[in-house]
Amino acid sequence: MYFLTPAFKIEENRMHTITVAHPTGSYPIYLGKDVLAQTGRHLAKLGHSGRCAVVTNETVGQHHAEPLLESLHAAGFDPARINIPDGEQFKTLDTVAGLYDKFIEAKLDRRSPVIALGGGVLGDTAGFAAASFLRGVPFVQIPTTLLAMVDASVGGKTGVDLPQGKNLVGAFKQPEMVVVDPNVLSTLPEAEFRSGMAEVVKHGIIDAPGLFATLEKGRGASLRLQEQGGRGENAYFLPTPYFLLPTSLLYEAINVKVRVVQEDPFEQGRRAVLNLGHTFGHAFERLANFEMRHGEAVAIGIVCAARLATRLGYCAGETTERITALLTQLNLPVQVPSYPPADIWAAMATDKKRQGSTLRFILPRDIGDVDIFRDVGRENVEAVLEISE
Repeated sequence: MYFLTPAFKIEENRMHTITVAHPTGSYPIYLGKDVLAQTGRHLAKLGHSGRCAVVTNETVGQHHAEPLLESLHAAGFDPARINIPDGEQFKTLDTVAGLYDKFIEAKLDRRSPVIALGGGVLGDTAGFAAASFLRGVPFVQIPTTLLAMVDASVGGKTGVDLPQGKNLVGAFKQPEMVVVDPNVLSTLPEAEFRSGMAEVVKHGIIDAPGLFATLEKGRGASLRLQEQGGRGENAYFLPTPYFLLPTSLLYEAINVKVRVVQEDPFEQGRRAVLNLGHTFGHAFERLANFEMRHGEAVAIGIVCAARLATRLGYCAGETTERITALLTQLNLPVQVPSYPPADIWAAMATDKKRQGSTLRFILPRDIGDVDIFRDVGRENVEAVLEISE
């Protein structure tokens, strides 16, 4: 059997509401076990009714579409299920154009919600379609991956890729609500679960040293699945291959994202810290033709950022060692792919977060303390990329 130890003290078996404020209002994040089946009721309470669209894919839809559709019917909605292809390679304007056709077929109007049921790629794509169809229709996020739960579903950023790079076309589209049900992680493949853990670690480094320390305890035992013969205090016993995070830990990780986006809703300053590991990571993804998992690329990118911070004297070597050790303990990659450093630097040049010809790097000073740096020097970046374990 497997166990996961709860990390923070909130009630595990009740729904929690996190309110996210933004310049034009606010929206709730409903977090709790089995909250997926309450989606229709919550959406109706927000004043919505009538036609709506559930955008998902075959992989996710076979597990989670029916309870969602049933909840919508029970609340008086008329939902249309729309499937799009699964994978980063389909996060394109062509897919968005196909969604427009389906929205028209479903007779959606400007009051008809578009509900994204899936991971970050699907949420980004459906969200951009919702932001641009009829100049904007209501949008709901229901993330089904760990990565999307703690990161992509919160903050209102949507977009698609171009051949030249990730997320180069997009829009800010604040959702009407976000529904986070930890039970849907039961169908997540192990590799995707671990990929999502990179974002949880990232949030700990950015603004939650207690979260990071919890992950470190017992070599990450609070999250790392381990075979155990006995029952630990407050432990969750789960049959393999069932994956579930304590609601309390999701609550803490999500709140890091909420605090940052409320301070900087349109990424004019502080919000850039959420890109820790992404300048490196997006370059790795692009050179891999987007066949590398996002969380794996971010994990390597976080290690590169920490090494760069240590090289420049901003971060103690011990901190970089802690970050590398925790990612390794969670079975995430930490070694730079074997691309020439010059090619990685060139791929970074297309990053949409650059300012003019200057790349911005988010570097840690300590666990729970990161900052934005510019003009770090190509020679320093390439030196970090050439480090081998």
